[in-house]
Amino acid sequence: MSITSSTATAAAAARSITTKHSAKAPRTSAKAAAGIAALAAIGPATWGTTYVTTTELLPPDRPLLAAALRALPAGLILLALTRRLPRGDWWWKAAVLGVLNFGAFFPLLFFGAYRLPGGVASTISAVMPLLVAGFGVGVLKVRPTRRTLIAGLVGVAGVALLVLRGSAAVDLAGIAAMLTATTLMALAVVLSKRWGRPEGVSLLTLTGWQLTVGGLILAPIALTAEGLPDHFTGANIAGYAYLGIIGTAIAYALWFRGIERLPASSVSFLGLTNPVVATLAGLLFLGQTLTVWQLAGLVLVLASVFLGQQRRAPRRTA
Repeated sequence: MSITSSTATAAAAARSITTKHSAKAPRTSAKAAAGIAALAAIGPATWGTTYVTTTELLPPDRPLLAAALRALPAGLILLALTRRLPRGDWWWKAAVLGVLNFGAFFPLLFFGAYRLPGGVASTISAVMPLLVAGFGVGVLKVRPTRRTLIAGLVGVAGVALLVLRGSAAVDLAGIAAMLTATTLMALAVVLSKRWGRPEGVSLLTLTGWQLTVGGLILAPIALTAEGLPDHFTGANIAGYAYLGIIGTAIAYALWFRGIERLPASSVSFLGLTNPVVATLAGLLFLGQTLTVWQLAGLVLVLASVFLGQQRRAPRRTA
């Protein structure tokens, strides 16, 4: 199957799970919320393969190029399919979210992936539920529950056990990049929850706006700072296609759908599926093994995701 036909098929599949409705999230039953959470978790689950894809398929030492080629083609494809541009204040809102989710987040993510072992990067990203809880107080006026805070700490501990090893390298620049990227994504989750989306605008459309903004920012910087490799191998093309279509266009549409319909803190815990998949990918593709401590970490991570799913409306601050 060609990349073009794969793109069309993937976009059609993503469109089938996207419904047009108002920006306000309706009340959902526990069963419906579980289904929405399961679909939203597909996003961070696919992101868990970013580390393996980056190291095994992409050209070395080109994080900006990787970020640009992941965002811009996917954004332009979604724009071509949806044929709709922002209106009113959504020009600047889409720009802000595009920078937070892609324009700044992607290069920092790839920089961290190149300079850190996947385990270290995943452990840093595990603090996102705690960051979302903190931003939620100021932006959403939602006070985090004790259960949320405990679940967040359990998640960090579980991810650390799951993916860290005694020989893990510590690169301060990589750690700073991953921490900044995680903070930006947490802020994007909270702002997306506050702003919702324009009435009648599909999630694919909103995703396309943000990807295009991020890609247009990244492309000239990447070409100037890094340039293109002498040639692209088949593995390079496959890696970029996978990250752009599956790991970005479809994954982010599902992720944004979860943000829209679930409490911000609840959806942030779904991001912990990222290091779980990253670990499993290491087992399958890099010949890594799983220790007793890692199994304990896996249990803690799954417990954190379960505890982080709210069953009541969040408390608002005065």
